[in-house]
Amino acid sequence: MLTQTTSRVLEPSDLDAALAVLDREPVTNAFVTSRVQVAGLDPWRLGGEMWGWYEDGMLTSLCYAGANLVPICATPRAVRAFADRARRAGRRCSSIVGPADATALLWRLLEPHWGPAREVRARQPLMVTDRMPDDIAADPYVRRIRKDEMDTIMPACVAMFTEEVGVSPMAGDGGLLYQARVAELVGAGRSFARVDERGRVVFKAEIGAATPKACQVQGVWVAPEYRGRGLAAPGMAAVLRYALADIAPVVSLYVNDFNTTARRTYRKVGFHEVGAFMSVLF
Repeated sequence: MLTQTTSRVLEPSDLDAALAVLDREPVTNAFVTSRVQVAGLDPWRLGGEMWGWYEDGMLTSLCYAGANLVPICATPRAVRAFADRARRAGRRCSSIVGPADATALLWRLLEPHWGPAREVRARQPLMVTDRMPDDIAADPYVRRIRKDEMDTIMPACVAMFTEEVGVSPMAGDGGLLYQARVAELVGAGRSFARVDERGRVVFKAEIGAATPKACQVQGVWVAPEYRGRGLAAPGMAAVLRYALADIAPVVSLYVNDFNTTARRTYRKVGFHEVGAFMSVLF
């Protein structure tokens, strides 16, 4: 039994305690919770380590250390412990992302050792809804993408990622990992799009994380030549309809604070702000 404040790498036997921490904030923690519910705490299956912070022998905070570094329910003391562990291990992640306050502190402690970042997005409003909008009709042409339509959806996914993140997901390994992730979402029935008469995607979005309590929309994109035609709000309403009917009772997303057009669209379909994330991109 741990009797003092300490941090350590969690083991598969710590799963129930870790899930209890994640369940304290089911919307905020949906991304990591969805991974843990599928993979447990085995680092090979999880795609990274889960670090735990203990206060008086009780697990109180977590930090997922994989392709992303994600503080979870992390107190300032826990963040300092996680930063020390991350500094000693060296940077292995492509981003730090999580609740804004904890992530900001984590980055302040790591920046002298890991910096500079390629980009810091200090405030990304976290928005949620649990109902369909009253005055926006769902686009009837937005549908689930089929497994045999990977060639249709991939160009739109690559365009969205490159536009949003600033680098192509096809770099490095030729896009193998990114294509596998897109295929995973398509196979799970969590990739949605409107395809025009020429077979081109004009609107798309995915539900990237899903738990029984909450899911998270990601990758919202409208083809440049179709922007300004009013496709985004009905498209989001269609994705929201699928999500609430088939996946989870609460739907969330986070968005860059400078993307006023997207924020206005999300508010139009009923999303409201409940907090903020922060992302540090390398």
